[in-house]
Amino acid sequence: MTARVWTLVGLAVVLLVIAGSALFTVRQTEEVLITEFGRPVRVITKPGLHVKTPFVQSVIPFDRRLLNYELPSEEVILGDQQRIVVDGFARFRITNPLRYYQSVGASTAGIDARLGSTLASSFRRVLGKATLSAVLSTARNRIMGQIQTEVNAAMQGFGITIEDVRIRRADLPEANTQAVLKRMISERERIAALVRAKGAQAATVIRADANRNRTILLADAAAKALALKGEGEAQATTILAKSYGQDPTFFKIWRTLEAYRHGLANSHAELVLSPSSPLLHYLATPPAPPGPTAKH
Repeated sequence: MTARVWTLVGLAVVLLVIAGSALFTVRQTEEVLITEFGRPVRVITKPGLHVKTPFVQSVIPFDRRLLNYELPSEEVILGDQQRIVVDGFARFRITNPLRYYQSVGASTAGIDARLGSTLASSFRRVLGKATLSAVLSTARNRIMGQIQTEVNAAMQGFGITIEDVRIRRADLPEANTQAVLKRMISERERIAALVRAKGAQAATVIRADANRNRTILLADAAAKALALKGEGEAQATTILAKSYGQDPTFFKIWRTLEAYRHGLANSHAELVLSPSSPLLHYLATPPAPPGPTAKH
C-alpha cells in the first residue's frame, strides 16, 4: 500500500472523527444546551440532526418530560395544633434550560436540594394554617393549589415549572393515633349507649301503649259479653215465661223431670224426703197423657 493510500485513509479517519464531534442528535423528549468552554451559547429545542463546532462546543441535554421529586416524610403541626406525618411529591418540568444550567448546573442533584427545601417550607407554612378536617377532605385540592403557587413563585429563577403537588399520605403520629382511636372508640360507645337508651325508651312507650290498649279491649269485650249475656238471659226468661203460659202442666212436668235428672242421676246422691213431698208426686202418680186436641 502506497503512502498516498495511507494518507487518504488517515484523512478519512480524521474527517470521521471531526464529523462525529460536530454532529449530534436531539431527541423529541430533550432540549439541548450548547456550551463553548463552559459558556452557554444557544439552546436547541427542535429535534433532529444538528451541527456544532467540533472539539470546542459541548452538548448538554435536558429532559423536557415531567420529572418527579419525592418529598421525604415530615411531621407538620396543623392550624388546629394537630400533628400529622406528611409524605408528598411534586411534578415539575424544565422550561428554561439556560436558566436551569446557570442556577444549578447540568445535574439534577442541585435542583433536588433547592426544590426539596422550598417544597418542605411551603408544606409547613400552608399546612400550618389548615385544619385536620380540611386536609382530609376535598379542601385538600385548594391547599395543594396554594402550595403549588408558592413553590412556582419561589422556583421561578431556576428555569422549572411546578406542574402538580400532591400529598401521598397524611398519617397521625403513632402516639396521636392511639389517642385518636381511643377517643373514636369512646365516642362510638357513647353514641351506641344513647341509641340503646332511646330504643329502650321507645320500647317502654310501645309496651305501655300496648298494655293500655289490651286493657281497654278486654274491658270493652267483658262489657259486651255481660251485655250479651244479660240479653240472652232476658230472652231465655221471656221464652220460658211464654212456654209456661202456653202449657203450665207440661212446663211443671218438664221442670220436675229436669230435677229428677239432675238430682237423682248421680248414684251417690242421697235424699231423705217425705212420701208426700211434691218432688215425689209424679213418681207416685204418673201424669195423665194429654187429651185430644180440639179441632177448630
